[in-house]
Amino acid sequence: MDPVFAFPIALPPAGSRRLLRALHEQLRGAILDGRLKPGLRLPATRALAAAFGISRNTAVAAYDLLLGEGYVQSRAGSGIYVADVVPQRAERRTTKTDPTGDKRLAAFWRDPPPGPSPTSQPASQARFQLGVPDPQRFPFDVWRRLAARALRTASRGPASYNDAQGQPALREAIARHVSFARAVSCGGDDVVVTTGAQQAFDLVARILVTPGRTVVAMENPGYPPARTAFAAAGAAFAPVRVDAEGLVVESIPANARIVYVTPSHQFPLGVALSTRRRTALLEFAQRSGAVVVEDDYDGEFRYGDRPLDALQTLDRADCVFYVGTFSKSLFPAIRLGFVVAPAWARPALVAAKRCADWHCATHAQDTLAAFIAEGHLVRHVRRMRGIYAQRRQTLLDALTTDFAPWLTVLPASAGLHLSTLARKPADVAKLAQHARELGIGTLAAYHAGKGAPAGLVFGFGAIDEAKIGPALAALRRALGAGR
Repeated sequence: MDPVFAFPIALPPAGSRRLLRALHEQLRGAILDGRLKPGLRLPATRALAAAFGISRNTAVAAYDLLLGEGYVQSRAGSGIYVADVVPQRAERRTTKTDPTGDKRLAAFWRDPPPGPSPTSQPASQARFQLGVPDPQRFPFDVWRRLAARALRTASRGPASYNDAQGQPALREAIARHVSFARAVSCGGDDVVVTTGAQQAFDLVARILVTPGRTVVAMENPGYPPARTAFAAAGAAFAPVRVDAEGLVVESIPANARIVYVTPSHQFPLGVALSTRRRTALLEFAQRSGAVVVEDDYDGEFRYGDRPLDALQTLDRADCVFYVGTFSKSLFPAIRLGFVVAPAWARPALVAAKRCADWHCATHAQDTLAAFIAEGHLVRHVRRMRGIYAQRRQTLLDALTTDFAPWLTVLPASAGLHLSTLARKPADVAKLAQHARELGIGTLAAYHAGKGAPAGLVFGFGAIDEAKIGPALAALRRALGAGR
């Protein structure tokens, strides 16, 4: 017989005068310490008696005592339920003896860096949220059909773990897509599928960073989660400034062995790495034996200009790790990304992936493979590029006219956000709370060290074009009121 409770109950032998008392006390104790939760339906007295080899009268008497004490309640025609009268226990407190954290933790994790804010804000409060595409326009009906087909196929196949490098069909689909969309030269064997771009950074850091020795040069301001991945692996961080041509290659320290860069649409300033700087960066990597981590997070969304060649396309020394994600082109919850890795690094990268989580969810991979292969991704990106272009233009027009006395818009021809520099830093400080309510970011949040630029970052991926004007009008009134 299956146990009626998920915890043991020890009762004295049948006939003992302590039988009822023991049963009552152990049930009451389970209620008090939370093993029996409020609202839980208790087993019927017949089932309880049969499970413990006691008379039904003893089981009824135990429940009667609990009813009298208020620990359970009877519902007519339904049964006996644990009452919601026991106060919740306070969370266990850990006494801190050292402000730097418990010494049992690795040094980096004693004071973990803050993560990104949850995106569960009401739409009215997260209008200009950074890095979020429009989920309302995604063809979920197509996705559901392909997902159902992938499940049917999985149900007919063997039950086993799959390739840590990723499903072959998805890797081939990714290779064809990036070859077409971004002129990235690769085949399916060059691709490693990851759980989003963040895992790609983590895996690259695992195989390339020697703790305490490896120096990673990163854009400043730049993308904090990537910085965290390398820092957690034990790398030293070398911030490198960004100007109108992107990363200032001349400022990269000579001892840097990894350079992280967002060349297509610098995060968060939005500028593109110039052709001259791209050539200089690859020459630096080849000369110094460094590698380049190219984060092409939203390069598919371009407006007007022909995109510059990806660094991976120009690479002749096998030094570029090209990282892509489907969180921007599709939706964030998909949690699938990829690395196009040099051949010399691929075995280590796959082994690190296997160590981390073995492989990404097979069902999601198979669905995405079909979504790409059947042309749905290309059609969706093309359609969204037009929608985002209209939103971008509306936002750009408003910022360059209504906000000209306070903000200067930084040029950008790609992506899902626009950045601005404040003419007076005090204006940004004055708007901080109001900007947060609208989901607007600040440039200072992405800057390491002193001298952070004062400015605002406006995402336009998840906001309807019709709502841009009213939202900016509220921000404009806040600025005007403070003049």
